[in-house]
Amino acid sequence: MSRPVTIFTGQWADLSFEEICEKASKMGYDGLEIACWGGHMDIEKGAKDQEYIKQKKEILKKYDLKCWALGAHLPGQCAGDRYDERLDNFAPDEISGQPEKIRQWGIEQLKLVPQTAANMGCEVVTGFMGSPIWKFFYSFPQTTEQMIEDGYQKIVDIWSPIFDEFDKQGVKFALEVHPTEIAYDFYTTEKLFEVFEHRETLGINFDPSHLIWQGMTPEVMIKEFPERIYHVHMKDAAVKLDGKAGILGSHLPFGDRRRGWNFRSLGHGDVDFEEIIRDLNDIGYEGPLSVEWEDTGMDRVYGAEEALEFVRNIDFKPSDIAFDESMEN
Repeated sequence: MSRPVTIFTGQWADLSFEEICEKASKMGYDGLEIACWGGHMDIEKGAKDQEYIKQKKEILKKYDLKCWALGAHLPGQCAGDRYDERLDNFAPDEISGQPEKIRQWGIEQLKLVPQTAANMGCEVVTGFMGSPIWKFFYSFPQTTEQMIEDGYQKIVDIWSPIFDEFDKQGVKFALEVHPTEIAYDFYTTEKLFEVFEHRETLGINFDPSHLIWQGMTPEVMIKEFPERIYHVHMKDAAVKLDGKAGILGSHLPFGDRRRGWNFRSLGHGDVDFEEIIRDLNDIGYEGPLSVEWEDTGMDRVYGAEEALEFVRNIDFKPSDIAFDESMEN
């Protein structure tokens, strides 16, 4: 199919932008999904400073790389989440511990990011939206239906003005359907589209690794929301329920092999990527396949190189002939 294969820079934020460009190019990637943190992309500079954008583009060109999407996960989480001290890690130090200032910072960043994306020549921003109600996912103490409805409405109120800015720039927002988000599985995603009245601005960054451990068949999202798959993450996860650990993780850190599931480098988990490719072919998806490398049990350069080879091998194109045509007289 020859879809471009990119690598998400979020897990490489300890490297400078040029360093990750050099590594990605050497490994053979076609481009980057650039994270808006770690010095890889400053949203405000990207929106307002054309010289800054020029420098980013020159570095990409130097290493024969392209960029199809930016990742704005951290400000997105800050914008829509119910505050706890973990959000302090995502926002500037000077507003640490100030929930409304953190939310406003996230909103302001998100209103600028479509301009940054447009300046970079990108039509998609991937990210999170946060959730005022994720902490209610288990209904005890009792969670009322009104609490859930109010949570969705709060997301609509926060994000509608943000999406207005996306529309001005002709940029789409691809939510990574993910635990801790307002949409984390099929039904919560379906409801999110409904409360936004199926606004075209909002789509999906399809990442099967967050769905497989919940017990979902990940590719159902492609089948059910074919027009909303705006970007694709290639990431795997392995479920290893041994009778002791469950899918909730037991408060054990990622990588701890006692957990009921862990993220794995591509091809080392339980995701059926062949079915995903077949379904992406069916819907005519031609965008990037972006490797998001997360596997604490494997060297990341080894994993990223192996993941690239895996994606190249699995990304087959559909047949352009019917196999039984030659049987006709």
